[in-house]
Amino acid sequence: MISSWIAIAAVTFLVAIGSFLITPRDVKWFAQLSRPQWLVFEPFIPLIWTVIFICGAASANIVWQKNPGSVITWLLMGLYLLVEIITVAYIPLMLRFRSLKTGEIIGLIGLISAIVLAVCVLPISGLATLLLIPYLLWSPIGAYTTEELRQLNPEDA
Repeated sequence: MISSWIAIAAVTFLVAIGSFLITPRDVKWFAQLSRPQWLVFEPFIPLIWTVIFICGAASANIVWQKNPGSVITWLLMGLYLLVEIITVAYIPLMLRFRSLKTGEIIGLIGLISAIVLAVCVLPISGLATLLLIPYLLWSPIGAYTTEELRQLNPEDA
């Protein structure tokens, strides 16, 4: 039988990689948007999200280990998966529709879903909840950045 951490890591990796397969090839639109002067950390965003996904996978594994195979645990695994799918859908959907507003909406849905997940996980494991904090902290930064992009590029909002 496959250990839970391998299964969770594989699913996390496949969903993250899957987003690259559905991302529109034409990213010129996004690359040409005006950016705020303070956005100096943009090259590090993929690394930041990688750390966030690793933390999320570790959180999911802790939850799984607490009560493996129970209905509640499976539902929580589905919620972890939903949060990741919403998160990786941000760029493909924003690029597909060439709409920063779409990105903002997806980001907000992801944040709300992650808050619900954290609240559900808290009674099971404090550590698993702590591992969700990077997502909960970074997601509003992403939303704020997208809003700033909308302000600087009103024709692409």
